[in-house]
Amino acid sequence: MLGTCCGVTPEEGKVYAPMDGTISQLAETCHAVGIEAEGVELLIHVGVDTVEMKGDGFQSHVKEGQAVKKGDLLLTVDLEKVKAAGHPSTIVVVVTNSDDLASVEAAASGAVRPGDPLMRLKA
Repeated sequence: MLGTCCGVTPEEGKVYAPMDGTISQLAETCHAVGIEAEGVELLIHVGVDTVEMKGDGFQSHVKEGQAVKKGDLLLTVDLEKVKAAGHPSTIVVVVTNSDDLASVEAAASGAVRPGDPLMRLKA
């Protein structure tokens, strides 16, 4: 519905920039952040239905309009609070304008580390 996406189950409560770009949006509750670069629009959403937590357990390390580099720390999240609130902690990375791109393909499966490619995008 939002676009092609992938999910990552975090081992620690840190969310890193998957690409260089500019922070295009940041949820007041710090559970989601958008990045734009070179015609690609990403939405990184931490957990499922975590907006219901109203920001409890989430902290942003960026602000809207800020330039970021791949691997920069974007958000921290208390995974135990997410779990205690009854929400899955899966981090969903959505290419919100995937219909505008020639292709979006998975580039990883299994364990990934910060900086590992998640998807291959072609304009």
